[in-house]
Amino acid sequence: MYARRRRVYFLLMGGCLFLFVSAWSFVRLLSVEAAVALCVVAMVIPPVAAMIANRRGPEDRWWDDPSGDPKSDEWWDELDGKRRHED
Repeated sequence: MYARRRRVYFLLMGGCLFLFVSAWSFVRLLSVEAAVALCVVAMVIPPVAAMIANRRGPEDRWWDDPSGDPKSDEWWDELDGKRRHED
């Protein structure tokens, strides 16, 4: 799942760079308004790419979700500081 999200993120960011570079390389020679419009579209892509890359997948374990494994949950709780082990 991480590989798919990473691939989509890099495709979106590559498209963003392509739009930005092409806008000011050759589109501006045809139309400055079109170049500005391409830059506006390129400006919207990075936040969308970040949301896609950071969204929660159905199999992702988040810090507050119990996994069902008592030993693993105890370990995560100790790391999160929820429970301290009394030695």
